[in-house]
Amino acid sequence: MADQPELTVENRERIQAVASSFGPSGRSLMEPGRVLVGEGRLIKLCKRRPQPRSFFLFNDILVYGSIVMGGRWNKKQQIIRLEEVEQEDLEDSAQMCNQWLLKTPRKSFYVAAASAEEKQAWMEHIENCRNLKLQSLGRPVNVQPVFAATWIPDHASAICMRCSSRFTVTHRRHHCRCCGFIVCNSCSKARVVLKNISNKPVRVCGLCKTGLENKDKMKTPSKQQNYRKQKEHDWKTNSLEDTPEYEASSGEESEEQDDDSKPTMWFNDSEYCYLNPEHANPPQS
Repeated sequence: MADQPELTVENRERIQAVASSFGPSGRSLMEPGRVLVGEGRLIKLCKRRPQPRSFFLFNDILVYGSIVMGGRWNKKQQIIRLEEVEQEDLEDSAQMCNQWLLKTPRKSFYVAAASAEEKQAWMEHIENCRNLKLQSLGRPVNVQPVFAATWIPDHASAICMRCSSRFTVTHRRHHCRCCGFIVCNSCSKARVVLKNISNKPVRVCGLCKTGLENKDKMKTPSKQQNYRKQKEHDWKTNSLEDTPEYEASSGEESEEQDDDSKPTMWFNDSEYCYLNPEHANPPQS
């Protein structure tokens, strides 16, 4: 018990180091009971191409961001609550080996590790932390929120997946936020509120808009039915209110690429190494 205060200080220093790596634009990560479990570099399949990202796994959240300054600093901090995460194991693809799918209410995306062993370690640590978090909240493990559609990468189609018109410099690609298809502007003029993604209207294709409208017409729940379902669905939506809106764009792909491979570090209370002392302050923008 005598070592416990020292371990708490070490953990706070770990969390502060991660938060500081995102500079003044990053959100504070200090929360009571939060522990940094591990950190590493994964490849994220972005809108245009795979890109390296820094990932930090805590016992209650998953944080990731773009890599800058040779891997010393990060930007565009994204925070995902583990109770809102589901993982799906995948086979290797032509673009990424050792990949799997991370599904969340606001965004679902593919990530890949440097090796099969590292992939397995990430998936197991994420799942263990998620289950413990759900248990602490008293929520069933097998009940999932509504997940966002996974976007199809730009390179997957040279034509609109609705009208088959060919994309050009002026006839640009867009993504339907409901189905994730690559569509042209003419086929995605509609805007609909998808509550799991944003409280503001987002781009959807015409087919999805029609499907959503028909689905709404078929839904005529009574007040009694709404009351019975309220408790079951509250936990799926309450945590979304204070989460930053997650509307990805092509701007996410413009960061400097860093191909250096670094092994994932998993931490316990007796070991930790993150930033060098000379990296105590982020670069001035």
